[in-house]
Amino acid sequence: MNRDPKLDALRAQIDAADRELLDLLARRRDLVAAVGDRKIDLGLPVYVPEREEAMLRDRRAEAEQRGVAPDLIEDLLRRIMRESYRAEGARGFRCAVEDPRPVVLVGGRGQMGRLLHRAFTASGYEVRVLEADGWDAADQVFSGAGLVIIGVPIHATVDVIRACAGRLPADAVLADITSRKAAPVRAMLDAHPGPVLGLHPMFGPDVPTFAKQVVVHSPGRHADACAWVLQQWRTWGAAVVEVDAAEHDRHMGTIQALRHFATFVYGTHLMAADVDLERVLALSSPIYRLELAMVGRLFAQDPELYADIIFGSEEGVALARGYRERFSEAVAMYEGGDREAFLERFREVREWFGPLAEVMLRESSGLLAQARDRISGQ
Repeated sequence: MNRDPKLDALRAQIDAADRELLDLLARRRDLVAAVGDRKIDLGLPVYVPEREEAMLRDRRAEAEQRGVAPDLIEDLLRRIMRESYRAEGARGFRCAVEDPRPVVLVGGRGQMGRLLHRAFTASGYEVRVLEADGWDAADQVFSGAGLVIIGVPIHATVDVIRACAGRLPADAVLADITSRKAAPVRAMLDAHPGPVLGLHPMFGPDVPTFAKQVVVHSPGRHADACAWVLQQWRTWGAAVVEVDAAEHDRHMGTIQALRHFATFVYGTHLMAADVDLERVLALSSPIYRLELAMVGRLFAQDPELYADIIFGSEEGVALARGYRERFSEAVAMYEGGDREAFLERFREVREWFGPLAEVMLRESSGLLAQARDRISGQ
């Protein structure tokens, strides 16, 4: 194949521009590091949504003025910022209290426990771990603690909380991080006369940073004494959302129990039908790859965790029954070839979603664009 000197020269200029981009990224990395150090000094959170959105809005407008696609610039900057948040977390965080007392992680050797261990340690706390084989020394472990977090499997949470009764410092905050809130909060209120706080990190142990992650908290007792714990989460960059324990459990029936159960059933159906997954993936659009990825993601994780989430939900069984009824109605519609009924139901659901349907369409379009890029790069 003949080389074209002009084409080679243009490609060389592109290579040079790419190297300039690398130099700019390295400079931005150094500036972010300086900002992160200053945030630590001032005790400011890693993630400030107002600052990020304002910056993205300005860069989008400037890109449009230069004839550069605003979506391209936003995608690029969000990817860069994600790495920046990860780097800031690796350098450490400001402690939310001036004279921190030890943090005890009951179940601290689990995956989430290890994640919290790293985060509290990076913020300057002494972290102690209590496991099932260490209760003979529990009084010593709890001595002087400012925060005790229960992070054991859901089915064991209430029993472990009861085992803490009478052993904690009176002013220590007792918290849990399970995906159920009503029963653990009641148990903590019974077991401990001091500050009580229900927590539910809405993410798994594989997150690289807490920035932009949601942490739900359900008040228990002495909210003022628990405030520093929530501030520590905000300093780590998390969005802290308050919700009553009973309301939390109702919503988790839909968000977790029903969703995971439906995914479990879909996975079992794929297995029973002996679907050729490799062939299906080769023929799939990015959106189906994402959907199938969420199924595979569930089965790649600990079955005990999902059994706890599904079987531990009082609301989940009723939701699953309702889902079965809707599914049966849809199958009857399908079997009967009732296209008009399908269209009518579709429009009803779309109207129920309202403006959120368009919001979700835009959000999913961004995810699909990223998925296409990753697939094409394989």
